[in-house]
Amino acid sequence: MSQRQINKMQTDTDVKRKAIKQVVAHIRKKITSEYVGSEHLKEWLTEIESIIAKEEFDIKDYIHARKSLNDIIERTLDEEMRFKLRDSWFSLGKALEKKAKIN
Repeated sequence: MSQRQINKMQTDTDVKRKAIKQVVAHIRKKITSEYVGSEHLKEWLTEIESIIAKEEFDIKDYIHARKSLNDIIERTLDEEMRFKLRDSWFSLGKALEKKAKIN
């Protein structure tokens, strides 16, 4: 294998972590205005970013964070924001199921 191929190999953990980072970035973009309960979402974002920053990848932490996001969504009164967050919740689940591509 060439050096270039070695650099491109990723583990399932790398793929999941990258996908989760993308979902978190999209959630940040969706918070365009303050609404009742937005502080809970901001706290959740801080929590998930600290989980992502950890060296080890513990799927239990991410599943717990996804459950916490679901609780936040259910408590969100702004209907439009709730729908946006629900889409992100679904995307987060998909990100946790990602696997590295096998050549």
